[in-house]
Amino acid sequence: METRACLECGEAVKGRIDKKFCSDYCRNSYNNKVNKDSKNLIRNINNRLRKNYKILSELNTKGKTKVSRTRLYDKGFDFQLFTSLYTTRAGSTYFYVYNEGYLALENEMYLLIRKES
Repeated sequence: METRACLECGEAVKGRIDKKFCSDYCRNSYNNKVNKDSKNLIRNINNRLRKNYKILSELNTKGKTKVSRTRLYDKGFDFQLFTSLYTTRAGSTYFYVYNEGYLALENEMYLLIRKES
């Protein structure tokens, strides 16, 4: 009978022939190490989206507000990150971070809007 070693800790693995780990702890630990880079990327993007959402919702208390680009930028808003786009028939493009949106206006002003569910 062939003895198999746990991929995480090296202990002997008992049980099914295709079993790779000695415990759930070792399985989870191994998979967390393997997926570390992709999880960090996703976590960082989600944190930046959350920050954008917080900025938009703090500035847009009435559901529709005009603010300057400078004000958004000073609060740390990242114009490169948004969750969806909506283009009207007239050709205006609204950028959304979940249900909080913004539209570029003239003179570096932005219209902040909230999409009600």
